[in-house]
Formats: sequence, C-alpha cells, structure tokens
Amino acid sequence: MPHVTEGRCQLLFSDGNWHNGTQNERMAVTVGCMRRFGWLGLTIVLRFSFMVINNLVAIPSYILYLILLQPLRLMDSQLFWHIEGVMFKWLLAMVSSWGWSAGYTVLEWGDDVKGISEDEAMVIANHQSTGDVCTLMMCLQDKGSVVCRMMWLMDHIFRYTNFGIVSLIHGDFFIRQGKAYRDQQLVLLKDHLEKYYRSRDRKWIVLFPEGGFLRKRRETSQAFAKKNNLPYLTHVTLPRLGAAQIILKTLGAQQENGTIAGENSVASVRKPASLQWVVDVTIGYPSANPIDIQTWILGYRPPTVIHVHYRKYPAKEVPIESEALSSWLYERFIEKEALLEHFYKTGTFPPSEGQSEAVSREMKLYPLSLLLIQSFAFVSGYLWYSVLQYLYCCLF
Repeated sequence: MPHVTEGRCQLLFSDGNWHNGTQNERMAVTVGCMRRFGWLGLTIVLRFSFMVINNLVAIPSYILYLILLQPLRLMDSQLFWHIEGVMFKWLLAMVSSWGWSAGYTVLEWGDDVKGISEDEAMVIANHQSTGDVCTLMMCLQDKGSVVCRMMWLMDHIFRYTNFGIVSLIHGDFFIRQGKAYRDQQLVLLKDHLEKYYRSRDRKWIVLFPEGGFLRKRRETSQAFAKKNNLPYLTHVTLPRLGAAQIILKTLGAQQENGTIAGENSVASVRKPASLQWVVDVTIGYPSANPIDIQTWILGYRPPTVIHVHYRKYPAKEVPIESEALSSWLYERFIEKEALLEHFYKTGTFPPSEGQSEAVSREMKLYPLSLLLIQSFAFVSGYLWYSVLQYLYCCLF
C-alpha cells in the first residue's frame, strides 16, 4: 500500500471522480485516510477524557489541601504560601504535560534568565493565542522557583474557567478590558499588588501589554499607529501603558527625576525589596500559526517546536513617567516585530548583541517528574474521595 500523506487525504471530487490517481491508489488513499483520522479521533477522545479526569482530581485536591492547611496559614503564613506555590507549580506542570505529550516543545533563545529566578521581575510577552499562557507555563518550569512564586495578570474571563478558582486562591489578578473599566482596573491592580505581592513572597509577575490577541487587535493597532505616525506592525501590536506603569511604580524602587531615590544613600536605608528586572519575552510559532488551548489539550496538530526569545533589562533603567515609558514599550515591541520577521523568514531568532551566531537552548521537561506529579494528583483525588465519602456516611 503506498504511503498516505496528509496532502493526499485532501484530494477533491469533481463530477463524482477523483482529480488524479489510479483506482488502486484512490482506494489506498481512502483506506489510509480513514485509518489516520480514526486514530486521530480516538487520540482526541482519550486526551480530552484524561484532561477532564485530571482536572476533577487535581483541582479539588489542591483546594482541600489548602483548607486543611489553614491553621498553618495563621501560624506561619510564609510556609503556607510556599507550600501553596509548590502545589501551584505542580498544577502548571500538569498543563505543560498535556502539550509535551502531544509533541509541543520549546526552544529558547537570547538571554538565559535562570540566573535571575530569585530576583523580582516583570515579564512582558507578546500575545497571539490562548496557547501563549500554556507555553509560558511550560518554559518557566525549569527556572527554579519562579512558577511557585509568580503572579499572572489575565483577562477577567479566565476567572470563569476550570482553572479560575486556582488562580483566585493563588492571588493572580483578573483585569477587565475596555475604556469604561480602565481607570478602575488600574486602581484595583495597585491595591492588589500592595496587598498580596510581597505578603505572599511573589517574585515574577507576568502580563501581556498588548491587551488582547494579535488577530483581534492588529487592525485597531495599525490604525492607531497610522494616526499617530508610529511604526506599522504586523506580527505584534502596539502595547498599552497602564498595567506596566502601575507595576513599575508599585513594585519598583521609587524614582525621582529619572534616577532611583536613595541611589547615593546608605544601603541600609534603601527599599528592602524592589523590582530588579524587566524580562521581555517573544513567542514565535512556526509559519506564524499559533497553538491555541484547544490544540494544546486535544493534540490534533503535528508535533511543533515553539520558539521563545528572552531579553532582560535592569528595572532601574526603565522609565516610569508616562511618555518615556510609552516610548520604551513601543521600542520593545518594534524590536519584537523585527525578531519575529527574522524568525518567520529563517526559522531562528537573530544573534543577541555581541554574539556572532544565535545559540538556542532546549527547554526540558522530565518524564519521571511529570509522572510523579500526575500520580500524586490521582492518589490525592482517591484519598480525598475516600475521606469525604466516610464523612458523608458518618453524618447521614
């Protein structure tokens, strides 16, 4: 039987006849396509079933463990949030494993950010699809304790997903888009950061300054750029200022006239904790074809390598005044446009400054670790089910 390719499975009929191929070839293609799509359909059903069961055991277990640990929260809040962070990382590892098992992997370029995993950092990333969050969940897994101690800024609609209650407990911030809500949301964000960021020992905060998916915002962004004599961008959109400015002002060292307050003072009187880095993340998908959350879960797309480029900037070099910060953010996204243009043409990101050749690094997930995490989730689910069933029988 001849080898059946995806292209051959897409032969079309014309007046009841195939466009090309002999009768035997057409029959081989038909049988091959049926087998291929049958296997794909079975795989999708199995993956979706596993994901549903995974959520049904892992998320309730996470919640019940934290309820059980509430006395510890009163006695030692820092230890409580450390334990919560570890379990949060495990949940994100489960999400990562769904993509990894489908052959979706990450290749990293640019600066190595592992060395700053214990520092405070604001991460700004381009936004193309719902899969961007899954990509970051995966590629940050091997960056020390970053995932345990990070905070996400995400659209308010995420609150109503299966993972919303986990993010709510963890202390992520749900931001509502639109001019009518903008000022109010920024006030709420500032209050949220002051209340939860350092009290829960958070280190990295992740946001998407574009404020929406590329396909939804590109036309509006290009019209705004034309009106204001700004660069015409295709692969990214112009970023919004609000959330980034609030984060820099609230978490960063206070600046006066463009310099860090207390820069010449005695070290002991400096602010004990402040934002140290801004990490600029550029996500590139082959052929500019993003992976969305449905594909990540169901795995119907062929194995794909996602490319992620990092560039880090000292936070003290980033301006916080509106006009200067807007210019700085625009420059970053103009650079992203150039990076992605190069990537889509060559399949690689260009060399970093001072390098003659771009060097990539493979981001690795360890199967044994993923297996242990998944096993712990299912064992926990069984134990909690047994405990709750016993309590129900005792009470009723």
